[in-house]
Amino acid sequence: MAVPKKKTSKQKRDQRRASWKRTATLQAQKALSLGKSVLTGRSTSFVYPSNEEDEDED
Repeated sequence: MAVPKKKTSKQKRDQRRASWKRTATLQAQKALSLGKSVLTGRSTSFVYPSNEEDEDED
């Protein structure tokens, strides 16, 4: 079974965690921004069915 040779330093561990949290925060900001643009009707990069199409089918 493989075993690590040396203990990872706290600095390296904290650096990895900070990087992971930073990417998660950026993705959350992008998702929130996209959600806001969809709600205001200003989104151009997101395709979704609108209510007008649903009413035409009835």
